[in-house]
Amino acid sequence: MQPKSGDSPTTCSFKYVCRIQDNEDSVTNRMNKLGKKGDNFAHGIREHVRLGPKISETVKGKLSMGARILQVGGVEKVFKQLFSLREGEKLFKASQCYLSTTAGPIAGLLFISTDKVAFCSERSIKLSSSKGELVRIHYKVMIPLRKIKRANQSVNVKRPSEKYIEIVTVDDFDFWFMGFLKYHKTFKYLQQAISQA
Repeated sequence: MQPKSGDSPTTCSFKYVCRIQDNEDSVTNRMNKLGKKGDNFAHGIREHVRLGPKISETVKGKLSMGARILQVGGVEKVFKQLFSLREGEKLFKASQCYLSTTAGPIAGLLFISTDKVAFCSERSIKLSSSKGELVRIHYKVMIPLRKIKRANQSVNVKRPSEKYIEIVTVDDFDFWFMGFLKYHKTFKYLQQAISQA
């Protein structure tokens, strides 16, 4: 770089070196942030897949849910189709996760809206009907925000990568969700929804 007229060569090269150093620091900081986000996302994916019974079953579930979302026209339309919406209700966030049950974790989507927290399994489950026939239905949970006493974050002490969100209702039922791809972001939206209820 040539010095401008009036600049001493030392001043010019110092400004140039400082500018390069600032740019390098900025790029390095951005790369570090992206790397950290990538690591967190990769840990989320690994934890999400690990909770499934078999990787092939997990992939089938993801594909069927993805196909359904595409077929219906987006996550918001799936939410509207699965759960009755009140007038003016808006969807904040939809997150892939697992609902913990006594029979084991069930993969699905957790919806957080201005009115409710709702979960629907990505694959149907088999249940016996009152007539003794096997029927396949999606496992659904719907909790109105006004019925939520609190939401807690929890981490497995032995496996810190296992993170949970517990939702406790006013009648003291608790629901445990885990295996989030974006755990912190989901909890942030949940807190926001509860505080606005």
